[in-house]
Amino acid sequence: MADEPHRITFLAKTFSAAALEFHRGRMAERGYRMEGRIEPTAFQMIDEDGKTDPVFDGEPLFTVTFVKRED
Repeated sequence: MADEPHRITFLAKTFSAAALEFHRGRMAERGYRMEGRIEPTAFQMIDEDGKTDPVFDGEPLFTVTFVKRED
């Protein structure tokens, strides 16, 4: 577990899928807590010139971020 990242963000097509990941992924047992809220997010990619383009065909996805607890 020591080699796991400090932050993990999951993308899901539904709220339920994102919410269930805390339990399904056993995030608490792995030392993570949920940060913030689960909400739909639209993603954009920025290139070197500052031009933006939507990713995932512009479809908003639900995001949930887990952060390693400080012990």
